[in-house]
Amino acid sequence: MKYTSSTTEVPDAPAVPRHVAIIMDGNGRWATKRFLPRVAGHVKGVEAVRTVVEACARRGVEYLTLFAFSSENWRRPEEEVSLLMRLFVTALDREVSKLHANNIRLKVVGDLSRFDDKLQSMIASAERKTANNTRMTVTVCANYGGRWDIMQAVGKMVAAHPGAGDFTEEQLAPHLAMAYAPEPDLFIRTGGEQRISNFLLWQLAYTELFFTDTYWPDFSIESLDEAIASYQHRERRFGRTGAQLAEKTS
Repeated sequence: MKYTSSTTEVPDAPAVPRHVAIIMDGNGRWATKRFLPRVAGHVKGVEAVRTVVEACARRGVEYLTLFAFSSENWRRPEEEVSLLMRLFVTALDREVSKLHANNIRLKVVGDLSRFDDKLQSMIASAERKTANNTRMTVTVCANYGGRWDIMQAVGKMVAAHPGAGDFTEEQLAPHLAMAYAPEPDLFIRTGGEQRISNFLLWQLAYTELFFTDTYWPDFSIESLDEAIASYQHRERRFGRTGAQLAEKTS
């Protein structure tokens, strides 16, 4: 599909968000609050992923993007990072067949070169297996950063247009890691923090933001519906005035 930039043309504003992007925050704090090891929160968080994937598919969401591991998360304790990698392998092993059976495509974006060969192979296999599925696309952002995404896209754009003096958004867009998806309509961050944390910096230009104190392992179908309801009450003007919007819809 053609990537549509919200800063160069006015996209549709569907009643049900076409693309939902989520920072799944609060797994460790959920566990600590219960006197459990932090990894227990990450394990519980995988269950929440399954719930939200199923709920989004039923509601007609076409793209769901989940921030699983940022390029800055390598700064965490080595033991926790190692456990997260093992959990990623386990989740791929258990969930890909279920996604495939439900006609859901899986994409994993980020600088995957830092992962070991086994994990890279599993990711490639999962993407191949689900490549032709059409009900919904679930993207897992792993070792991903918004600045990394922009820089790698710039590098590819320059290589594709050698000698060009000026560049446009249209020339950059095809090289973004998620050029296959429309920009998110709705961004959700759980866990009480209210920042974007280097996630989809280019793509979130006109996305509606929703923050909740709920820790990710407790994020339920009702939590998702609350976020979607909030989105549905927003006036999405994309730089236009309210009067222009009223005129268009009258």
